[in-house]
Amino acid sequence: TLKDEAMSGPGYGIVAKPDAAGWTHETTAAGDTYKSARITVFIAAPVPPQRRPDGSFSRGPRRNFGGFNRGPFMTVTGADGKPLMNMLGWEMGVLNDKDDDSQLNYDRRPEDPQFYQVGATFKSPDDEHYYGLGENQEGYLDHRGHKIECWADYQAVGGPSFCVPFLVTNKGYGLLWDNPSKTTIQPGFNEQTKWTSQVGQRVSFFVVAGATTDEIYAGYRLLTGDTPMLPKGAYGLIQCKQRYSTQAEMLAVAKGYRERHLPIDMLVLDWFYYTKMGQMDFIKDQWPDPAEMNRQLHAMNIETMISVWPRFRPDTRFYDLIQKNGWFLHHADGTPEDGLPYDMQGSDIDTTNPDAAKWYWGVVRDNIASQGFDSFWADETEPDLPPDGGYFKIGPGTQYYNVYPLFHTAAFYDGMRKDMPDKRVLILSRDAYLGAQHNGTIFWSSDIFPDWDALRRQIPTGLGVTASGIAYWGNDIGGWQGLPKVHVPEHTPLIDPSDARDNVGGYDDYPELYVRWYEYGVFQPNLRTHGTRPHNEVWSYGKQAEPILEKYLRLRYELMPYIYSLGYFTHTTGAPFMRGLFMDFPNDPKVAQIGDEYMFGPAFLVAPVTSQGQTTKSVYLPAGTAWYDYWTNKRFEGGQTIQASAPIDQIPLFVRAGSIVPLGSAIESTHDTQTIAHVKVYPGANGDFTLYNDDGQTYAYEKGNFQITHLHWDDATRKLTQSGTKAWSGSAVVEVVRGR
Repeated sequence: TLKDEAMSGPGYGIVAKPDAAGWTHETTAAGDTYKSARITVFIAAPVPPQRRPDGSFSRGPRRNFGGFNRGPFMTVTGADGKPLMNMLGWEMGVLNDKDDDSQLNYDRRPEDPQFYQVGATFKSPDDEHYYGLGENQEGYLDHRGHKIECWADYQAVGGPSFCVPFLVTNKGYGLLWDNPSKTTIQPGFNEQTKWTSQVGQRVSFFVVAGATTDEIYAGYRLLTGDTPMLPKGAYGLIQCKQRYSTQAEMLAVAKGYRERHLPIDMLVLDWFYYTKMGQMDFIKDQWPDPAEMNRQLHAMNIETMISVWPRFRPDTRFYDLIQKNGWFLHHADGTPEDGLPYDMQGSDIDTTNPDAAKWYWGVVRDNIASQGFDSFWADETEPDLPPDGGYFKIGPGTQYYNVYPLFHTAAFYDGMRKDMPDKRVLILSRDAYLGAQHNGTIFWSSDIFPDWDALRRQIPTGLGVTASGIAYWGNDIGGWQGLPKVHVPEHTPLIDPSDARDNVGGYDDYPELYVRWYEYGVFQPNLRTHGTRPHNEVWSYGKQAEPILEKYLRLRYELMPYIYSLGYFTHTTGAPFMRGLFMDFPNDPKVAQIGDEYMFGPAFLVAPVTSQGQTTKSVYLPAGTAWYDYWTNKRFEGGQTIQASAPIDQIPLFVRAGSIVPLGSAIESTHDTQTIAHVKVYPGANGDFTLYNDDGQTYAYEKGNFQITHLHWDDATRKLTQSGTKAWSGSAVVEVVRGR
């Protein structure tokens, strides 16, 4: 019954258990009040349906509606009495021709629950701003005044999208929408924010209150699960291209890095190493001995990731078994969905079925992981064959449209935790959903274009994803799509392309674009280069580009103690460390819509250059703190816009006063022992930093096997102290930056 649906537990991706401790409840004629130490929730008493003169109910006899003309349906206030959120009404209506959604009834079987369109509307103050909701590549950070189509869509405007229905505001709350069907959000129109989901049997959402954005993310973590520590190599260079076609090529690339003494941690084998999609094998002529290849790479301290798709062609060895067991995403008559007539790559396995998920991982384990591969690229987790109109084990694809990334990455995570218990999980996924961050997964922005516009839009795209509670997001450095034969730049290229013609062809400004993108990539949670180019290594873009790329690659590894500690911060708090400025400067209204610069941890403000030929950039330095130019140590007061110098070898990079930045010794892999070589202190305010370390490979940290050093800078006494595990000896490594 609908009552049973309304009273049932939360949906997929939500793992928290109900806890009434600390709450009180009072009922009056006006409604119900629920109160805790953090928030007060008031739900107005229902108003009887109003009949029209002809006897029908307004909005139709089978549509329940919360009414807009009698005041808020629900209000949420903070402990201090400050209003946080007002819900104006909700709706749950049968599908019908007038709303143009009656055709969705064809997407359910007789045994499936009745479909209803469900939604809710909330008050939207003029100064309320909205962040998160997964991946949107249209090029803005603040969703206010933009319609959001929250679902996985490879063909979305600007680039592929995915849905994480968690919305964070600047008003002290976040809203997690508990519905995985296609959902449309209209933030800030007509003084309202409206959520509408195609299919559901109830209106369900969570309100997360917090005095800071980090407190809001702590609530998201409680609801959906933590973000595990990744293997340490995942924070280093992940080297990839579309695609390394032989075992010999992979080994040659590895040797190229090692002979040049350049840092690298991971090589990635992309698709079509197999004879057929779903055959789970290797083309022998090209990959004669993958296990031996991996032994040689491991001896060089290089790990490997391999692409594994969820699709199986009908002429492959496992197809008949999967079909017999009903383990494909399928039509109502049980036949598997496929991509015919133009897509010949077969059908998607239904990993919402626990038996199918367990079997699938077993096949990957026995045929792929057994060859020594360390981590897995779970590509096509939308899934690529849209599930609406099809059926999962858990129910109609129309109702559960967005959940596949959660289940599919869990198939790998759960399998690896069981069968490879001494190795940390690392999965690369195209798409995310609520809770997918718990599956040891990093996410990327899919098959984007190799142009300046795409680069420009990546910055707000990534900040939107991390604002959704998905901390590990990145992109294909340089763009994935193939390069145009000719691209004439607006300005004289800052990098001479003449000695890279075999790689970039007539795209004259591509080496410049790649350098700028790489500079930005060093300040992403994961540094991963990929794309459809003949060569894609540091030395592939010409003699002018090479030393700049080397400089930033080495900088990434020098920052490893800082970056790895940020991973621990995310693990323990749920908050991202690639952060829109709104998170750290809530009292500065100028940052609300800034999407082209961001904080990378508590110290760095990063302002990537995204225009061809640009050598200066306008950078806003938030108020309430002083800032240092990382390259020159020049000091600036916050609350002003400056013109930052940005020659081709310099990304505008600023450090917040009071920051403590630990820097590591030179290494070529995170498997090498790295000591603390320097600790830079930027005076002007008291500061703290938690330095974290562990074995980088196993889950021993879950049992307390890690080292914590608390660093504190006292600005008045100009003293840096460390407590806990001693991270270095003597004072020579400490440098107090002198601003000029």
